[in-house]
Order: sequence, then C-alpha cells, then structure tokens
Amino acid sequence: MKSTQVIVAGAGPVGTVTAYRLASMGFDVILCEAGANCAVDLRASTFHPPTLEMLDELGMADELIERGLKAPVYHFRERASGEVVEFDLSELEGKEKYPFRLQCEQHVLSSMVAKKLENHPKAEVLFNHKVVHFEQTEDGVEVALEGPFSIEKIKAKYLVAADGGNSIIRKWLGVEFEGFTYPEKFLTLSTKVELKDYIDNLAYVSYVSDPKEWMVLLRVPSVWRILVPASEDQPDEFLLSDEKKNQVFRDLIGREDVETEHRTIYRVHQRVAKKFNHGRVCLVGDACHMNNPLGGFGMNSGIHDGWNLADKIKLNLTEGHDDANFELYDTQRRPVTHSFIQAQTMQNKKLLEHSPEENHAMRLQEMHDICNDDEQRLAFLRRQAMFTSLEQANNIK
Repeated sequence: MKSTQVIVAGAGPVGTVTAYRLASMGFDVILCEAGANCAVDLRASTFHPPTLEMLDELGMADELIERGLKAPVYHFRERASGEVVEFDLSELEGKEKYPFRLQCEQHVLSSMVAKKLENHPKAEVLFNHKVVHFEQTEDGVEVALEGPFSIEKIKAKYLVAADGGNSIIRKWLGVEFEGFTYPEKFLTLSTKVELKDYIDNLAYVSYVSDPKEWMVLLRVPSVWRILVPASEDQPDEFLLSDEKKNQVFRDLIGREDVETEHRTIYRVHQRVAKKFNHGRVCLVGDACHMNNPLGGFGMNSGIHDGWNLADKIKLNLTEGHDDANFELYDTQRRPVTHSFIQAQTMQNKKLLEHSPEENHAMRLQEMHDICNDDEQRLAFLRRQAMFTSLEQANNIK
C-alpha cells in the first residue's frame, strides 16, 4: 500500500495552503481533489491582513498581491440617503505588515498554490481523486481514493478534511453540523461596467444597507461583484433572468443595458461542527464551519484553521502522536468560530437588512460612534481584519 505522512482532501484555498505549509515543514503530503482542477467560482474574494502574513511566510504574498487589488478602505453605506461610514485599514500602517484587504478571487490562490505543490519535492497532487472511504488504525489512517480508472489505497499518519461544506469525510465521521440555513437565497452578479462612474465615493468593498434590497459591492481585478438577497419562493429561472438583472442594475445605477459575466445563485448557512478533531482525522474550513459572506471571514478563517492544525501535526510527527495536540486545535479554533466568525457575520447581516426585530437606527449610530472614537475604531479595525480572533485563539492553552 502506498504511504505518505499526511493526506489533505480538497484543493480549495484552505486545502492547498494547508498542504503547502506541511510540505514546507518537510513532511510528505498528498493533496487530493475530486474535481479535475481547482474550482473557479465566485465565492470568497477578500484576503485579510493576517492571512497575507501567513502567505508571506510561505513566499506567496507578493505574487498574490500583484494579481489582486489593495483595498484599505471599506464602507457601510445607507442606500437611500447615500450616508457612508468609512473605515480605513491604513491606520494600521507601521503596526502591521499589510494594512489593507486584498481583493482577489479565491481560485487564483488555489491554482497558484496547487502548481507550486506539483513542483514541490515533498508533495503530490492528485486531481480527479475523490475520498470514498477511510479507516483509522492504531498508528494512522487508510484512505481509499477513487481515481478515473481505479480505487487507490494510501496509508497516512493523518487525514485533513478540507473538502468543503458538503464534506463527505465529516458525514462519514457522523459529526453534527449545528446551526441553520438562511431562508433566502443569495444572487451574485458580476459585470465589467465601472460602478464608480455611477456611484460617488465608492470603495472597493461596500456593504449597502436597505430595507428593500440590501447588497454587497465588491471589486476584484476583472469585475465588480454584486450580491443581493432573494426570496426562496422566487424561481431560480427568474433570478438568473434578464428581468432580474435589469431590476438590480436599474435600481443601482439607473441602467438596464448592463452585460454580466456571471450570474450565480447559492444558499447561505451558519453552521459549526460539534467537534473539529476526530482521532487522526481533523476538519478545516467549510468542512467544519460555514457562515454568510458579510465580512469576508469564511475562507480566511479556514486558512487560519489549516495554519493552526499544521503546527499540531508537526508536533505529532516530530515528537510522537499525542491526542492532546489535536484537542488543543479544537479548543482554540472552535470557540473562536462561535464567538467571532458566526456572531460577527450575523450582526453584519442584521445591520444591512433593516430587520424588523432590530433597531437599525441604533445600530447605525453605534457604527458612527465607533468610527468617531479613535480607540474604538482601532479595535474595530483589528477585529474586522481578524487579528483579534487569531490572538484569542492563540491565547488558549
């Protein structure tokens, strides 16, 4: 039976970065992916400063920054009045290496890292190879991968599940995925039309509050992405139609003759696995937590999971296996997922949608108060940039 030290399932940004960090530590790694390549999708597009620091440690930050857009400024906007609450990460200049968010599609990172892994002496990348079975043994995990023509069995010391929200590994482990799915659907449209020509003082990252149709406007190098909510009783055919596209852009910039590059519908979840570690198998990223996209925390927190877990795997591979190391991974990452990632994304959504149960005017005033107070504003910037959640996790011993 073929053997390696670690198998990482899933070649998204979380899986590729986790696999590359382990390989850079000197461990043998196999990265397997069910698809034929790194999926190109319109999900995550924001890289927060601490994530850029991690990529810099791997020698990848500069290359990614060259392919993205620096976005130090982000806005919370009132759609009807045009009122803006502005936050600027440039305030962290001199305190942090990367005082900005980077806007770049997640598949750019995944593909870049996968190519580097293919040329790494400690790594092997297997596309079109899906985990179909695994069994934990006394000293490792035996994993069966379904390839194009056969089932290949590989023995490893550890299996990392970075196989997404529908993780088959999590399902086989029987782990509860606690939480809920939002009743509405989310529609993402992308266009090359320059929205800044129509909206004054538009930041590359703008969260737009409105009781009728809130939205998120995100600039990536190739397009503007517009995310809007949609009632679950609206058929997908309508949401993907020109009629819906025309309504969105008519209300946004007063034009209907807008060409779109993509139109995508997806459901949004707020869920956290009851436990992240299970013997010699550990969950990272969407496999163990999912949240709404308001704040850009999902992919980043997943990369932070993988970074943390790689340290624990290193201890186990160099000093001998100790379940306590993986217990610490769970103890550090799972509470932070609940206390920050889940809580903050839900709060961000409430601010935008004018929920009848919430006092929107009070929430908006709180944002102004934070923005106008130097101490509160700096704390908010660090929290939204995910420095605070990492510090909280690392302080758990």
